[in-house]
Amino acid sequence: MSGRLHAHRTESVDKNVWVEFTQLAADYKAVNLGQGFPDFSPPKFVREAFCEAVSGGHQMHQYTRDFGHLPLVTSLAKFFSRIVGHEIDPLEDVLVTVGAYQALYCAFQALIDEGDEVIIIEPFFDCYQPMVKMAGGKAVYVPLRPKVDGSSVLSSGDWLLSAEELASKFTPRTKAVVINTPNNPLGKVYKTEELQMIADLCIKHDVVCISDEVYEWLVYDGNKHVKIASLPGMWERTITIGSAGKTFSATGWKVGWAISSEEIIKRLKYIHQMSVFDCATAAQEAVARGFEREYELFGTPESYFQQLPAMLHQKRKKLASCLESVGLKPIMPEGGYFMIADVSSVKVDVNDSMTTEDEPYDFRFVKWLIKEKGLATIPVSAFYSPEHRKDFDKYIRFCFVKEDSTLDAAEDILRKFSKIERQ
Repeated sequence: MSGRLHAHRTESVDKNVWVEFTQLAADYKAVNLGQGFPDFSPPKFVREAFCEAVSGGHQMHQYTRDFGHLPLVTSLAKFFSRIVGHEIDPLEDVLVTVGAYQALYCAFQALIDEGDEVIIIEPFFDCYQPMVKMAGGKAVYVPLRPKVDGSSVLSSGDWLLSAEELASKFTPRTKAVVINTPNNPLGKVYKTEELQMIADLCIKHDVVCISDEVYEWLVYDGNKHVKIASLPGMWERTITIGSAGKTFSATGWKVGWAISSEEIIKRLKYIHQMSVFDCATAAQEAVARGFEREYELFGTPESYFQQLPAMLHQKRKKLASCLESVGLKPIMPEGGYFMIADVSSVKVDVNDSMTTEDEPYDFRFVKWLIKEKGLATIPVSAFYSPEHRKDFDKYIRFCFVKEDSTLDAAEDILRKFSKIERQ
């Protein structure tokens, strides 16, 4: 096809790990611990709120305010003002989007000019890099690295960000830094001192921090999620991305948001207005009701934000025990709903007609696991830049936000596989 028939910015962003491996899992009817969505229902109170919304008057079925349904932006501003320690204006500081995905897209399109550099901390959710490229920017990468003091790496907290390496990546062209906490796929929850180090550099170089915090309520073992926007000097230069899908286990509702200062949010509003204009009214109404309930119950045992991580703590433990029992080396996540595991000790022939030699090892391993064993996972090197991918291609990602029956089915596959391999 002639180059005149497409925009050059769309070139080389066609490959997508989710499209490829979701289709593969479906083709082989695999037990799916790949994609990050619950296979159980959202809590009853938000389901009932959604039903009431769609059974309500005509206004629930028509357009709502283009930058966010008024009850929802009001609820979000009230809820997060308390957490950030800054009075959030619901009309000026909040933008509701079609999931966190669109919030990220709006952020990159609104901030990045041709030739701007964006520092991305790895591993990163795979849409960051192509979204930066689509905006005309250049991605610059800094990986979290397992500590090298000789002790075993058992937790996502053992993966560290080098202050010196990060500082060395800032140039006069740097426009933004992207962080994800709790991190997908690693599960790292950034400590206050790590966030302060990032904040100091953002302030020093006058850049924006895009903070993807969609798993903010899913933290374990006494870890605490800290919003970088709450640190001194960071409110006016942070875009905080959130997700109702992850918050209320309703990923199909596709309700997300960006919260920042009025000056930044108005730029995102321009992009939102020229792309989707507004979001589904009934879903926003239901999410607003959910946040209103959680505001009243915050910090109590009845809060879903307490109940969900308590439930997932058990599932995380169950998956880790299973992986350890079959000889894999899981990295225990401090947050989120994923667990990565080192598969380098598993000796199998992963080369067949489905794979090519130039593919990273973890891609070949995951294809083999789906095809030969009926278990779907995700290769971790998909969350890294080409320059660092080869250093992290011995890990695969498991999702544990699943029914126990799904986890049991996966465990059965792994145990059978392990028994055969040891014979």
